[in-house]
Amino acid sequence: MTTKSVRTHEISADAKKKLRSVSTATLTSQLQNHGFRNTFLAGLYPLRPDVPMVGYAFTLRYIPAREDLADERYDNTKNVQRLAVEAVGPEDVLVIDARGDVSAASFGHILGTRITQRGAAGFVTDGALRDTPFFQSLELPTYIRAAHATTSFVAHHPVDMQVPIGCAGVAVTPGDVVVGDAEGVVIIPAHLAEEVAHGAYEQEIREEFFQEKVAGGASIIGVYPPNDETLAAYEEWRRARGD
Repeated sequence: MTTKSVRTHEISADAKKKLRSVSTATLTSQLQNHGFRNTFLAGLYPLRPDVPMVGYAFTLRYIPAREDLADERYDNTKNVQRLAVEAVGPEDVLVIDARGDVSAASFGHILGTRITQRGAAGFVTDGALRDTPFFQSLELPTYIRAAHATTSFVAHHPVDMQVPIGCAGVAVTPGDVVVGDAEGVVIIPAHLAEEVAHGAYEQEIREEFFQEKVAGGASIIGVYPPNDETLAAYEEWRRARGD
């Protein structure tokens, strides 16, 4: 177990800007082009859909609670959840494997405040979250499966951080690029993130043109997907825009 951020591949400022502007739907399409089909964390919803999320995965793994393992006092020098909170750094997204269990919270607002102060880029859990009204006012993109007022030790015991985990049925490794929008969260293998960012940006420009055509009354036949005539019109459209 390491307490350090893992960045196997840093992405450029331009790629980060593009990832903040494109949709998770577009990103899943780009990832399918690279052979990755299971990248979207289904069933989670955002508490701050107005704030896009881009960062690097910092993982935390829970197992089911058991009475002899419980740390009801949350010893900050030993409890893995608390160690993770103090280890999360700038641009990290804390991603929790809560096994999809929503019978108790997996995090709360004071810890959310702390990781925000440490520069975290977001928070993701496939479990529940307590203090959700507070998180809706916190400048931290947050994605959860459900709300639950009960504290975490009732259902969860933290055992490891910065190891590969599963979250909402998707594999997440430390340092993966994590992107969130109003629809949800997608995980991008770090070594592909730069290429995927640029490809997604270009795809959305093309689809803006296709959308304009269809909204103007055009059939999808020959437009989506495009034939040669539509592609030629698209290139002219881009030149007119000065792209």
